[in-house]
Amino acid sequence: MQDSIQRRILDALLLALRPIARALLRAGVGYREFDEIAKTAFVDIATRDYGLRGRPTNISRVAVMTGLTRKEVRRLRDKSAAGQGATVIRTTPMAMILHKWYTENEFLGPSGSPADLKFDGPGATFASLVKKYGGDIPPGAMRTELRRINAIEDTESGELRVLKRNVSGLDVHEKLIAGLARVLYPAAVTIAHNTSHKNDTWIQRIVFTESVREADLTRLRRISSDRLVEFTESIDDLFVAYEALHESDTTAESGRSVGIGVFYFEQDMIKAGHADIA
Repeated sequence: MQDSIQRRILDALLLALRPIARALLRAGVGYREFDEIAKTAFVDIATRDYGLRGRPTNISRVAVMTGLTRKEVRRLRDKSAAGQGATVIRTTPMAMILHKWYTENEFLGPSGSPADLKFDGPGATFASLVKKYGGDIPPGAMRTELRRINAIEDTESGELRVLKRNVSGLDVHEKLIAGLARVLYPAAVTIAHNTSHKNDTWIQRIVFTESVREADLTRLRRISSDRLVEFTESIDDLFVAYEALHESDTTAESGRSVGIGVFYFEQDMIKAGHADIA
């Protein structure tokens, strides 16, 4: 029988899964696909984290830990070994172009703000920016896409001016992918770390109120958005400083991904299916 702690953990998990289920169903992803992914995650972690003397956990132990049959564990491990269970999320070329336009000295003006760039020609241009950081995307195609999402505009002198620091205007499916990979995943990593490292926890903060009037929400959203954008851009500048510090150091140790997440949310506690998980 599950003890009270496990019951509260599962109540919290159910609370977290409800909005995920809502988003997945809207994207046409049903329970069977989710079930396969969930089983793959359990088998992968049980295999990698609980082996002896640095070796992967054997199939029988994984079956005992996860509650799956040995046949199912073997199938999922074979699938992962064949590369069918691995997903790598990388920064999109558009996001990289905007990031570098705001942070690389070559593409900044005298005031430190992003410079207006000629499309092509000698020196720092939009084409040179795309060729340097956009992979194999043609500069013309990149310009078209950045115009589409209103990230750049044409100046009267025919140059290109950047209007925003981050990619927006993605379709709903891309927003779901980005949210799962770049918001939910980092938050889950922090939770997992903090529940296994008592003396080395990472900061995990949230502020909230249950006393905001409906008439105040629009203003509160705007103020919160402005302040969070200002904060995250200041942290991005800090990260860029560290990138520049070690950019030419070929002897440095391999890099570690570091990130900070800031979240704003609203919910009706009753409609959200609030559980007593405190």
